[in-house]
Amino acid sequence: MQPCGEPPDRKPGIPITPVASDASGASGASDTSAQGEIVALYEAQKKIHPRSISGRFAHWRQGMVWLTQLVFYGLPWLDWGQRQMVLFDLGARRFYIFGWVLYPQDFIYLTGLLIIAALALFLFTAVAGRLWCGFACPQTVYTEMFIWIEHRIEGDRSARLRLDSAPWTFGKLCKKLCKHLLWLAVALWTGLSFVGYFVPIRTLGGELLAWQGGWQIFWVLFYGFATYGNAGFMREQVCKYMCPYARFQSAMFDKDTLIVGYDIGRGEPRGPRSKRLDHQARGLGDCIDCTLCVQVCPVGIDIRKGLQYECIGCGLCVDACNTVMDKMHYPPGLIRYSTHNAVTRHWSRPQILRRVLRPRVLIYGAVLLALCAAMLASLALRMPLKVDVLHDRAALARIVAGGRLENVYRLQIMNATEAAQRYRISASSPDGLPGLELASEPEVDIAAAQARWVAVRLQIAYGSATPGAHAVEFAVQALGGEAVRVTEKSVFLVPR
Repeated sequence: MQPCGEPPDRKPGIPITPVASDASGASGASDTSAQGEIVALYEAQKKIHPRSISGRFAHWRQGMVWLTQLVFYGLPWLDWGQRQMVLFDLGARRFYIFGWVLYPQDFIYLTGLLIIAALALFLFTAVAGRLWCGFACPQTVYTEMFIWIEHRIEGDRSARLRLDSAPWTFGKLCKKLCKHLLWLAVALWTGLSFVGYFVPIRTLGGELLAWQGGWQIFWVLFYGFATYGNAGFMREQVCKYMCPYARFQSAMFDKDTLIVGYDIGRGEPRGPRSKRLDHQARGLGDCIDCTLCVQVCPVGIDIRKGLQYECIGCGLCVDACNTVMDKMHYPPGLIRYSTHNAVTRHWSRPQILRRVLRPRVLIYGAVLLALCAAMLASLALRMPLKVDVLHDRAALARIVAGGRLENVYRLQIMNATEAAQRYRISASSPDGLPGLELASEPEVDIAAAQARWVAVRLQIAYGSATPGAHAVEFAVQALGGEAVRVTEKSVFLVPR
């Protein structure tokens, strides 16, 4: 609802009334003819229609779209033996990754993976800026896919601009409807693929076709519409205003970080001119002010104004500028990947590459390499058997038939292999507890990638040991195949 007396088309703002001042700087308070002026507090953002361009960086972006999506969409459909190759089964608390079966007790590997990912991001950013954002970030990849669909249906940049400004007709409605239907199809398939990493995707597909599984349907729709909204509508707004990486990236940059930059000394003063004109004799720089670098930018910035936090380092402006330089018969590289030091000191490419191995990069690289080696070694040496021991709290110690003292334990034995296993349970006492023996079944069978609670009873002759807690050690050993043996400690309680 508009306030009384305010024009309906006026933006919210602060009314400012200019006041005349005399030569001495005093305000002319008696001037009542000054008219009010409204200064808007915000500016509506126009939709960005990036122009299509061909070049080295554009081809790299297309290649990364294909690579990342072949992995993302294809991996859930691949099998490893009798199961899905990559499956994070939250219900069963099992994580299947290729030949590994991980349990909640293996959470340390997830922590290590996140630390490695963070260090890799720091390393790549210190070396070459926002490569992740420009070439592999899901927001970038899906925005590129949605823009490609939009380009195929509505035409190139100029055609899309004309279509948006044209009045609604049947033809415009058909194009818009077709575009959004394709967007929704891609988005829902993305949601299905994502949930397929947590629910077996073939089972998930059958449930969705039968309209079963409320939570599965909810998450497919949730991630599908999140993709539809982010890649179809928000696009660069996510990178500019929502992504935290854009805000703290400058802390990882230095003057030797490779960034997309405009050579001001070579390009200025800019201005249009004929191809046959001797622009240097006229005092002009190499930039012809064609604005193609702005038109191809996915976030709509002008790189000629200097590096801005919105820049995602995609390099499309480099491709556009090099195309223009080639047509004008100027040397390429007016806009290029370079460093601040290289531009100001006119370094050659070998000099730039020598500065890559600076202390910050060496530290990041060494720590990252050490963590990767430790992670791989830990996975290679990981024991495919896990045992937990719990003392039965219902009856800490009891006297059973034959005048023997008994303690009862519960052993959780987890078979982390892809085959059924038989295990033998034994017990011993480092304290030399006299007559300690296992009174329960010594062998147990556990199915592949399953865990089982086993009741284990230990007995000694009553009165043969002093009252108190005596150390005992359980050993669980796999029978047949790989010789795997795990030991766990507990105590045997002798009451007073």
